[in-house]
Amino acid sequence: MKASYQKYILKFKNPSGTSRGVLTQKETWFIILEKNGKRGIGECGILRTLSVDDRPDYEDKLQWACQHIYLGKDKLWESLIEFPSIQFGIEMAFLSLEGKTPFELFPSPFTLGEKKMDINGLVWMGEEAFMKSQIEEKLAQGFRCIKLKIGAIDFEKELGLLRFIRQHFDESVIEIRVDANGAFSSNEALHKVHQLSGYKLHSIEQPIAKNQPDMMAELCKSTPFPIALDEELIGVFSPQDKRLLLEKIKPQYIILKPSLVGGFRGSQEWITLAEELQIGWWITSALESNIGLNAIAQWTYSLRNPLPQGLGTGGLYTNNFDSPLFIDKGQIGYNPEMTWDTNAIAFK
Repeated sequence: MKASYQKYILKFKNPSGTSRGVLTQKETWFIILEKNGKRGIGECGILRTLSVDDRPDYEDKLQWACQHIYLGKDKLWESLIEFPSIQFGIEMAFLSLEGKTPFELFPSPFTLGEKKMDINGLVWMGEEAFMKSQIEEKLAQGFRCIKLKIGAIDFEKELGLLRFIRQHFDESVIEIRVDANGAFSSNEALHKVHQLSGYKLHSIEQPIAKNQPDMMAELCKSTPFPIALDEELIGVFSPQDKRLLLEKIKPQYIILKPSLVGGFRGSQEWITLAEELQIGWWITSALESNIGLNAIAQWTYSLRNPLPQGLGTGGLYTNNFDSPLFIDKGQIGYNPEMTWDTNAIAFK
């Protein structure tokens, strides 16, 4: 078996704001496997300043993984424990190589085009008018669950945006999730969560920054509506440490991004613990290209979680790969009649 890797720069159609800054491009890496005339592809997507493997030796570790590909998927996963995005890329590449086609990793009614999944419509941070236009667009597109990133503009204006939605749609028609990306200070978080609760929200992701377990536990205990952990899960590697974190904080939900928590295997460890502790969960992509998004979507369908998933990122880029994935009326689907952009695995 031969393994190689390629860097690829994804370019945003519009600058996309988060509480950590505005993104105009995102780098990603592809691992290509070749064996007996077949090819497999896996995506290693890192998010600068957020991924635990955003390290100076990242490319060295990619090279090491390719040189040691003979170790196989499981041993490589264990050897790459501090590099979750490479773990994910390796898992994906092996599944791609073994599949009937490089892009059919988890055959199901989803890949046959027979079933779709509910997803949330993502509204990016920005000026009030920009966020309002995105909300109106998502509602017009038929989304029944909207996720707003908050924490970048004036909080009163953000409350105004929520008021705007609720003036037109109650919680039985539109589910609203908000994601603070850790933007609230610990001394104001509970007060702000109480203000948000007036708008009948489904949940809030990561109201305070990670690594404040005592404060987060108190918030989860006192909150008037559910709190979901996101960034809090990043960099927690062993099953023992995962259990300790969940038992201490007792969140209502956890959100799993395979690129950030060790791929399918790392995510499954979290899911198993969450279900044992009666904690809800859902899956979210992390700005991967359509190659990574495709793998996550197929795997997510196999889990049969009825909640809306966070998988609607494929249309953000000007230079994404044409794929059979599509979004229709708040659902993600797969059209097996469409072919993938062949450049997606050629890289010549």
